[in-house]
Amino acid sequence: MAEKSKILLIGGTGYIGKFIVEASAKSGHPTYLLVRESTLSNPSKSSMLDSFKNAGVTFITGDLYDHESLVKAIKQVDVVISTVGPPQFGDQVKIIAAIKESGNVKKFYPSEFGNDVDRTHAMDPAKTAFATKAQIRRAIEAEGIPHTYLVNNCFNGFFLPRLAQPDATAPPRDKVVIFGDGDTKAVFNEEHDIATYTIKTVDDPRTLNKIVYIKPSCNIYSFHDLVSLWEKKIGKTLEKVYMYEDQVLNNLEESPAPLKKILSIWHSVFVKGDQTNFEIEPLFGVEASALYPDVICTTVDEYLNRFI
Repeated sequence: MAEKSKILLIGGTGYIGKFIVEASAKSGHPTYLLVRESTLSNPSKSSMLDSFKNAGVTFITGDLYDHESLVKAIKQVDVVISTVGPPQFGDQVKIIAAIKESGNVKKFYPSEFGNDVDRTHAMDPAKTAFATKAQIRRAIEAEGIPHTYLVNNCFNGFFLPRLAQPDATAPPRDKVVIFGDGDTKAVFNEEHDIATYTIKTVDDPRTLNKIVYIKPSCNIYSFHDLVSLWEKKIGKTLEKVYMYEDQVLNNLEESPAPLKKILSIWHSVFVKGDQTNFEIEPLFGVEASALYPDVICTTVDEYLNRFI
């Protein structure tokens, strides 16, 4: 049996990063985490770091902005997975430069985990974030670095605890705002499942230089589908208010920064249908649940049960 690749996580204490670190260690890959001195001494991160340590994760002290430490860390592994947050998307050119200098990386995963950034019709601020990710793709390709782009579409933890209501803290029980016509399909995935699929792709030659889409058929839902499922669970019919594209765009223009970001993503997902309005062609992509039918993923139906 082939030896499992050594994996370095950059941004591994962030939102999706922590799940991928956990999945990597659990699957038996020698797992390394690039971690800053300030993170090691941060009390809010101590519990997470302890759990990583107990799982056998090796910490490498370094920084995205310290080229020497980056190269040193990368030389110890086979695969690099970046899960840095939006402020660092553009700075991944530093990882690309370090990988190029190291010369030993079999595969690089830039921080993607969302929509396919080459196939969107987004408005700002999402448009700018997607464009930055697309620029990183082009830089990777220009340098000839072996890669996989991971597209998981919607994070369950971001959308479902509030049933995709931008300003809610729980799923609605009286009135729901439906974005677009309600029939556009989106894809929802649970974070542990995203991490499991990601690690499955690491040593799979079928995913080399491809976009991997996590798009299990059981988790493709329209807004109407979501609301209907929720209504059945709570035994109540919700009042429905529709926010069509012109109103979404109007609100987008007038909203403060945090809400503006959310609305621009909602517009891309629920109005433009950017997760389901194209076919996955073998030339550029593969679908994770088809590649790994052994993975039993969490369904939207199951996930929503925790909020009844």
